[in-house]
Amino acid sequence: MGFFAPSLFAAAPPVPCQLSFRLPPPAARPARPLPAPRAPPALPLELVVCIMEHAAFADGTADAALLGACALVCRAWALAAQKLLFTSVALRSRRACSAFLAATDPASPRARILAASVVCLRAVVDHNQPDALTPHALARAVARCPHLYDLALALYGRACPHAAPPFDDAALALLRGGPRISSLALADWSADAHALPQLLAVWPSVHALSLAGTTPPVPCLPLPFPGALAQLRLNFQSPPSPQLLHWLTRGAPLRVLELDREPPAALLQALVDAHAPALRALALPACTLPEHVRAVRACVRLCELRIENPCVLPQVWRALPPAVRHVALGVDMNTLLQPLVDLVRARGEGGGGALRAVTVLAVNGGERHALFDVLRMVCAFGGVRLRVVRDVRVFREQLRGDPIPPSDDDFPRERSLRNMYTMRA
Repeated sequence: MGFFAPSLFAAAPPVPCQLSFRLPPPAARPARPLPAPRAPPALPLELVVCIMEHAAFADGTADAALLGACALVCRAWALAAQKLLFTSVALRSRRACSAFLAATDPASPRARILAASVVCLRAVVDHNQPDALTPHALARAVARCPHLYDLALALYGRACPHAAPPFDDAALALLRGGPRISSLALADWSADAHALPQLLAVWPSVHALSLAGTTPPVPCLPLPFPGALAQLRLNFQSPPSPQLLHWLTRGAPLRVLELDREPPAALLQALVDAHAPALRALALPACTLPEHVRAVRACVRLCELRIENPCVLPQVWRALPPAVRHVALGVDMNTLLQPLVDLVRARGEGGGGALRAVTVLAVNGGERHALFDVLRMVCAFGGVRLRVVRDVRVFREQLRGDPIPPSDDDFPRERSLRNMYTMRA
């Protein structure tokens, strides 16, 4: 048996031990800044302007509400949108003219840019209104616009009890020092109708002229008119005199003739005899007489024919020359459409003809005509664009197009952004 010493198995005395769970903080590391969020890349301003132009001029006329909203988006867009907004300006009162003159003050570089953007100006001088725009204020507004191309002016009432021209010498001096406009639309409903010779004497550069209202008296016409008109539209209350038409058109043969009211047969014959070889576009309110058919047949280079009345003699479609590219007419339930269907079938681009488009003004249920679906089908197979219009104002204004000199390839005429570029240039 072995011997074990008791001291070897005795319990060891307890040793006090202190534990601490407090750890020293780790060494501080330099904080890395968080990367700033990247802003999305901005579109170039040129691309933004291009998008605004195509959106605002989708139908050929400026969308003022859209351009006004674009001008409020940011500072970078403001001037570009305002330039497009000032492309077409309307002045109907003295207050509106004062605001326009303040916005185009030559002392401000931004205002000069806006003034240079004006291409079309619409103005109403109505002496019967308390806040009427005055001819002198209008002359100041016109003189501010160096690139003005088209002026539409409506005159009402009389400035003074005695007969006097609407524009005095001071106003005429301002107009002569302003831009050389190319298109003038004058609706003179005043008692004397003396504005036409005054304005044409100031602007012999006018090549597109639209006249409405009271027929000017022949004695007030100076001789000769120094300009050369290419486009003429007439909408007088009473037929104009042959002397007036000779005074207007003696400079050059017309290419576009638009008659909003049916003229006497002798007057129509005189116009056709003088301008038929050069006419490219003819607009008649109706075509119900043999004289109308003879007038169309005489226009051997006609590219566009527009007839608003749905009652059309069928002989007119056979009288059209081979170069016709656009036909516009009114259609109701009683319109004779078979001759037009035959014309599209024979002259469509799909069949080697020159006809490109047919525009229909549907009135009194014209779309329910028995041959309307046949016309649609023939246009589709012949490669002819068929447009259906239900508003007579759209039929008159949109088909008239922009007042630029048309070539044979420009028919059918339209209001477009490309034409706005041409006028602005």
